[in-house]
Amino acid sequence: MIEFRNVGKTYQPLFGSPVRAVEDFSLTIELGEVMGIAGPNGAGKSTLISMLLGYVLPTEGTVRIDGMEPRAYIERYGVGYLSELIAINPRWTVDGALARYAILAGVPEGEIQPRVDEVVERLGLDEHRRKKVKELSKGNLQRLGLAQALLRSEAVFILDEPTHGLDPVWTTKFRDIVEQLRRPDRAILIASHNLDELERLADRVAIIDRGQLQRVVDVRGAGGELALLGAGNAAGTYRLSVAAGAEVVPEVFPGARNLGRGEFVVEASDLAALNRGVAELIVRGTLLAGFAPVQSALEQQFREAIGEVT
Repeated sequence: MIEFRNVGKTYQPLFGSPVRAVEDFSLTIELGEVMGIAGPNGAGKSTLISMLLGYVLPTEGTVRIDGMEPRAYIERYGVGYLSELIAINPRWTVDGALARYAILAGVPEGEIQPRVDEVVERLGLDEHRRKKVKELSKGNLQRLGLAQALLRSEAVFILDEPTHGLDPVWTTKFRDIVEQLRRPDRAILIASHNLDELERLADRVAIIDRGQLQRVVDVRGAGGELALLGAGNAAGTYRLSVAAGAEVVPEVFPGARNLGRGEFVVEASDLAALNRGVAELIVRGTLLAGFAPVQSALEQQFREAIGEVT
């Protein structure tokens, strides 16, 4: 559905040297898929989205949506788009802003108010609908931005930092919204710095740095577990919680760091070593309350991809 093929983008400032923002980037997003994009600041995410929306043209390569150039596709079919920075006329009311966006999106006149009512309810904005945009909190402004992106049932959704400013309740509700948006005939792209959210929401995550695709992580993987495409093991640092037998932990995991109250940080060279250690603890009578990676699996892959392994 969405294809970047050997895409490069160089900006030529009026003064100074050219800036290479994206280089030889290739990625395909299929129908039915939620694709995440992650990278440090300045990695090229904004440029990729700008090219996908047709705001800027690639210097090399091609960007296509359903085989069409982005602007041609968007002008004909539209996309649901949430920008990273939401700029809405502060004097408009929530209702008025959504009605205007519905007109711009080509919603038929007789369907505008029902669609506005639907997204207002969906995003919990009913008590705010008569307020002016300037009166909204940061979180409510973000929900308004999400509401305008959902005004039409598009085949393509592009969401840039969609949970920015949302409280934990609405962050959780946003996950439900994404699951509701999933359809076999729809492609969803989510760009975010929140790796935990991408790990929960996406099918795959493309990690970019210095304008280049570093790796693609299959978040779902076989059996629903995160698996890196083309790589390997599960070495890492884990937080271990025990209810009894804490004195055994340093014997089984040399170098274990005692955080107190039965909490330890332990190192494992790979998943097999971790399992052997946990099994040994159980055999020796330690009562485990739980353990989990100190970093999420996606975070670990992200740090490796951009060269920040600790």
